[in-house]
Amino acid sequence: MGDALQGRAALVTGGGSGIGLACAQHLLRDGAHVTIAGRGEDRLRSAKEALAQDIGDPSRVHYVVCDITNEDAVAAAVQTAAAPLGALHIAVANAGSGMGGSILSTTLEMWRFTLDVNLTGTFLTVKHAGLAMRKAGEGSIVAISSIAGVITHRLMAPYCASKAGLEMFIKVAADELGGFGIRANAVRPGLVETELATPLLDDPVVRDDYHDQMPLSRIGTPDDIGAAVRWLAGPESSWVTGQCLAIDGGHTLRRGPYVDSMIERMLGPDAVKDNAAPGKPRPTSD
Repeated sequence: MGDALQGRAALVTGGGSGIGLACAQHLLRDGAHVTIAGRGEDRLRSAKEALAQDIGDPSRVHYVVCDITNEDAVAAAVQTAAAPLGALHIAVANAGSGMGGSILSTTLEMWRFTLDVNLTGTFLTVKHAGLAMRKAGEGSIVAISSIAGVITHRLMAPYCASKAGLEMFIKVAADELGGFGIRANAVRPGLVETELATPLLDDPVVRDDYHDQMPLSRIGTPDDIGAAVRWLAGPESSWVTGQCLAIDGGHTLRRGPYVDSMIERMLGPDAVKDNAAPGKPRPTSD
């Protein structure tokens, strides 16, 4: 543990588990006051207790129930995170979701839900964190992207589009907010062992394909991502903004994964029936 972030207040959305929880842990271990946000209070309460036990100081850990697609809720979460020190210095826009299926069978509701959570939720987090940081005269924002933002993931079009949009949004935010002393960056994880990734990890065909596309052939851990976020949030990266740091075992050097078997297993053959096999055009009489 260190003190590089002592006197700094942080908000971590989706902080009750997985990558968000690891981010909170790394920030706390270096002295920050951290507020974790999410939709489930029971999960947040349990995470707060675990984090407090890890650092031995419950006074620096807080939580707030927040739906990141609700602007009033996000604004309130930022106020809660800033309250312990009277200012907000760090924001981690981690909360996200995803859906699968072929483009031809994706409903408008599926499309809107994914973009609302992953892209609009990030926009609202950055907007209100940025307003608070402008008052403080400085700050660091880190958003969680995905390798799906830069390499295709068949049968995951809404998720890919949302993460590609997130990366460009962060670049524009860095350009706009730099004059206020606010930095904005992103981390681009590959496949990481989290609850959200369980369907991918549990499918041996998909998991093997991920391994085949990574020069460092191992699945990532939340701690891998938390360490990168901590660096981008802290003083060590004070001259870094508008960047997206890939933490993916080298996956983006190759192609995106084939997740067809997982989608079919989870959602049934109808979810993939309108999609040709990789590299094999499927004839149709339509």
